[in-house]
Amino acid sequence: MWCRAVGIIALALALGFLCAPLSAETQQPTKVHRIGYLGNVPPTAPDAERVINAFRQGLRDLGYVEGQNLVIEWRFAEGKHERYPALAADLVRLKVALIVAGVTPAAVAAKDAAGTTPIVMISAADPVALGLVASLPRPGGNVTGLSGVLLDLSAKQLQLLKEAVPRVTRVAVLWNPGNPAHPPVLKETEAAARTLRVQLQVVEARGPDAFAGAFAAITREHAGALLVLSDPMFFFHREQLAELAAKNRLPSMYAYREAVDAGGLMSYAASLADLFRRAATYVDKILKGAKPADLPVEQPTKFELVVNLKTARALGLTIPQSVLIRADHVIQ
Repeated sequence: MWCRAVGIIALALALGFLCAPLSAETQQPTKVHRIGYLGNVPPTAPDAERVINAFRQGLRDLGYVEGQNLVIEWRFAEGKHERYPALAADLVRLKVALIVAGVTPAAVAAKDAAGTTPIVMISAADPVALGLVASLPRPGGNVTGLSGVLLDLSAKQLQLLKEAVPRVTRVAVLWNPGNPAHPPVLKETEAAARTLRVQLQVVEARGPDAFAGAFAAITREHAGALLVLSDPMFFFHREQLAELAAKNRLPSMYAYREAVDAGGLMSYAASLADLFRRAATYVDKILKGAKPADLPVEQPTKFELVVNLKTARALGLTIPQSVLIRADHVIQ
């Protein structure tokens, strides 16, 4: 009996020694995912840090840490629409697992360059009209993500601007012909203007060198306020636009709160930080094998109204209480 027990123990020990190195050998190394990001402003810029950090936090919450199991190839157009196609092509050449497109022109350029590479768009304007997806519930191709700029958003912005400046009868609308999302947005804005009994003066600017001429035209036509459509180039040069609006004493409405931080009067838009954080869930699902074609496009559910009372005082404008009580942020 004693010999049999010793034999069993010896056999168990032998099997243990044999299995130990085997289990070590079967441990898989941590997989490192390489993705691309195509956007407007580098994360080192103070105005971009908030939303990029929201994206990074969303990834961390899902277990992705840069430098450990994730590498992000960052590319930025810095307000120049013509740079997006080359930057998108560069990411495709790197064979990234997917491309995150931070703005509408980036999504369009990535779609044109990517072939079958998955694309996660953030805050894209009307992706169906732009041909990015077949439909919001069933994208049907290699693009999915979040549509952050709704067609009727400019109508709401115009309404709020009219409420803030009740006497205004003529509003200038600054748009960029190089932005494919702007023509349908302009149609919605024009329809809203008819309802609000406001005349629109549509003024274009393809780059910052056109700003002076645009504001000169606005002054000649005696517009009483300014609506700036959502555009990466306008975002990049928002301080210059805010200064020109102040110089020409124009109450101004923007599609991003950073312009109000820079001195603009008002903004009404989807929360970019919320959209960027939620985009991480699409990245996670695709890296785990999901197909973009099967992931419905989300639309924003959280919007922010920001008002700069310091700018209002400089313009000699009193913002009605009915507007202020709806504001998410008031800059004193």
